[in-house]
Amino acid sequence: MNRAPEPGHIDWLILLPVAGLLMFSVAFVYSASSSFAAFKFGSSEQLFWNHALRVLLGLVLMIAVSRMDYRAWERMSATSLLIALGFLVMVLLMGTEIKGASRWVHLGPINFQPSELAKFAVVLHTAVLLSARKALVRDWRKSILPVMAWALPVCVLIALQPNMSTATVVFLIVLSMLFMADVRPLHLITVIGAGGLAGGLYAVSAEYRLKRLMAYFGSDGADPAVRYQVDQALIAFGNGGITGVGPGQSRQRDFFLPESHGDFIFSIVGEEYGFIGIALLLGCFLLVVWRGYGVARKAPDAYGRLLAGGITTTLALYAFVNAGVTCGLLPTTGLPMPFISYGGSSVFFSTIAVGVLLNISSHAGVYRRKTPEPPSE
Repeated sequence: MNRAPEPGHIDWLILLPVAGLLMFSVAFVYSASSSFAAFKFGSSEQLFWNHALRVLLGLVLMIAVSRMDYRAWERMSATSLLIALGFLVMVLLMGTEIKGASRWVHLGPINFQPSELAKFAVVLHTAVLLSARKALVRDWRKSILPVMAWALPVCVLIALQPNMSTATVVFLIVLSMLFMADVRPLHLITVIGAGGLAGGLYAVSAEYRLKRLMAYFGSDGADPAVRYQVDQALIAFGNGGITGVGPGQSRQRDFFLPESHGDFIFSIVGEEYGFIGIALLLGCFLLVVWRGYGVARKAPDAYGRLLAGGITTTLALYAFVNAGVTCGLLPTTGLPMPFISYGGSSVFFSTIAVGVLLNISSHAGVYRRKTPEPPSE
C-alpha cells in the first residue's frame, strides 16, 4: 500500500526573508508616517502601532496556516471566491469612497479591502479548476473557459471600483497559471490579445487614466500635477544616493510625497537606506520568488504546483510593479508593496498566502525530516 510521504520542514529561505520584511516594515512605516500621523491624529505613533499590531497578527497567521495541509484549501476555493465576489458587489453598492474610488467596506471596527481577498481566492480556485482538468487542458472549452468564467467577473468588479491596476494584475496572474498548466500557446495568445484590447479601451475611457498614460509617455499635453507623486518619489531616491540619509531622516515624507507610508513607501526606503537598502529589499523578494517557483516545480501534485506558482507570481507582480511605479518605470498605479506598505488587508492576505506556500514546501521535499535508522542487529 502506497502512503503519502511525511511532510518535511518548511522552506526557511521563504520564511526568513518574509519575516524580516514584515519586521523591518514596522520601522519603515513609522518613519514614513510619523509626520502625517502627528498632523492627522495628534500622535506620531498612531499608524506605527496600528501597523505593528497587524504585522504581529500577520506573523501568527502565517505560522498557523503553514501547519494546515494545503489540500484543505481545495475544498474551500469555490466558497472563498463566491464570498469575495459578494464583497466586491458590496463595495460598489455601499463601499467607502476615498479619493474618487470605492475600494473599502466597513465591517464594524474593521476596514476591509475585498480586492485583497479576491486576488488570492482567484489563485485558489484557478488552481483547483486547472488541476482537475489537467487531462483536458488543451481543450479551451474545458480549461480556459471555466477559468475565465470565474476570473473575469472578479476583474470587471475590481475595474468598476475603479481599480484598473489590481484588475490588470489579477488577469496577469490567471494568465501565468494558464501558462503553467500548459494550455495551447495559440489559445493563450488569443486570451492575451482579447484582454489587452479590453484593457486598452478601458484605460483610455476615463480622463484621469488617460492623463496618467500621457504623463508616463512624456506627452507635451500631460498635466504636470499627474507627475507630481512620481517626481517626488524620484527626488527621494536621488536624496538617498548609495547609502541613504539615515533612518528617520527622510525629507520627502514631510508632506511632499503623498502616500509615503502606503503605495510609495519604497521611495522612502530608498531615501533613508539608499541604493544598498532597496537592493537588499528587492533581493529578499527575489529570493522568495526563486524559492517559491522551486516549491512549485517540486510540489507533489498538480494542485500544489499551480497553487504555489500562482501565489509566487502574485507576490512577484505586486512587488516589482510597485517598485517600477515608484521609480517611474511604469505608469502610476495604486498597488501596495507586499509586507512593507501600511495596510491590514494586504498584510493579512499576503501572510496567509505565504503560509500556504510554506505548507506546500513542506510536502514538496525541499527539506526532508531525518528518519531514525533502524537499530543494527
